[in-house]
Amino acid sequence: MIKYLIVEDESLSCQELKRMIARLRPGYKLEGWTENMAQTIGFLKNNRVDLILMNMDLSDGECFKIPDPVRISIPVIFTTACAGHPLPAFNNNGIDYLVKPVAEEELARALDKYEQTYRQYPSLMFDYKHPDFLISGKTRERFLVKSKDSYSYVESRDIAFFYSEDKVVFIHTFADKRYIIDYTLDSLEQQLAVNKFFRVSRNCISNIKAIQTIDKYLNGRLKITFRPACPHEVLVSRVRVTDFLQWMDGIIPK
Repeated sequence: MIKYLIVEDESLSCQELKRMIARLRPGYKLEGWTENMAQTIGFLKNNRVDLILMNMDLSDGECFKIPDPVRISIPVIFTTACAGHPLPAFNNNGIDYLVKPVAEEELARALDKYEQTYRQYPSLMFDYKHPDFLISGKTRERFLVKSKDSYSYVESRDIAFFYSEDKVVFIHTFADKRYIIDYTLDSLEQQLAVNKFFRVSRNCISNIKAIQTIDKYLNGRLKITFRPACPHEVLVSRVRVTDFLQWMDGIIPK
């Protein structure tokens, strides 16, 4: 499923884009609607989308002025009420440039271009907290962590599992140390080596070397114990059991 964001300060324009996309691409999901740059920056820090439809001339400034560390690194279809700056659009990940009122056939062509250009490579994912890091044949080898007033790093190979607790995400190492990190589990899942790490539950990503036992549990689920121990119970849901067991067997689920 392709998730998209609309950045538009005019409610009617937003609703019209949403209506046309629902008609042209019923499989697309609107993940959010932001009206200005502040909202957009906040949204991209905490959410992942595959495509953005963005008005060039927002009420609080031009859309090209998104600062670090939230530079947009995903495809954008730009819209504008007046033609005049296509070059900046295409220099900012623009795949098309549509003049309002947007015609449905023009939007359809833009969506076709997006799918032909980008969706050929579904393995290409971006982490929006570090948008220059293209996850394509690369994986994160280390993570910066803070302990009191000092910084250090943890090698990915030394991480037993990641888990979330009360909306806070932790690294838990094989040395039984834990650190808070500023990532979501969804983001981490795209950065880690898929042959070594697996999203075993909604709130846990495990290193294969940390798994100590796997036991059958109620309702077709599996119960996992780790070494070192995880601070909460970890259950693999029934719908994830097949993928998990294949991953354990060295078969990477699609």
